[in-house]
Amino acid sequence: MRRPRLLRLAALAAAAFTAFPPEPASAATAFRVIVHPQVKGNEIPRAALSAIFLKQASKWGDGQPAAPVDQSVQSPVRRAFSFDVLKQSLVQVQVYWQRRITAGQVPPPVKPSDEEVVAFVASTAGGIGYVSPATALPGTVREIAVID
Repeated sequence: MRRPRLLRLAALAAAAFTAFPPEPASAATAFRVIVHPQVKGNEIPRAALSAIFLKQASKWGDGQPAAPVDQSVQSPVRRAFSFDVLKQSLVQVQVYWQRRITAGQVPPPVKPSDEEVVAFVASTAGGIGYVSPATALPGTVREIAVID
């Protein structure tokens, strides 16, 4: 019984994606990537960042667990992040997670605001998130550059 429901969900998502094609994001101004201060390095390759947020990679290069946090699907920051880093629309990301959830994997937690993302990253070893460019960053987190 779950199979037909998932197929309907996938068909609905495909229809929505076709009706509303992705809009390109300007990565330089759309979001900032932040990490817990103990995370090593000052930059992260876009592919590695995508793998962390899609939970295809669970650890940092030094072996420490990575702890990604997402923003709400209503957030324009999440939309820009999804297009630029994950190379997928929000609908595509939701379909991806529906499939992964049925396989027992849990998506990153979702926080409703930049301030809550900052608080999560600051209080979570290995934490990584993204916030709007205007967000003030306290000394408890730091920004890292996304590279290709």
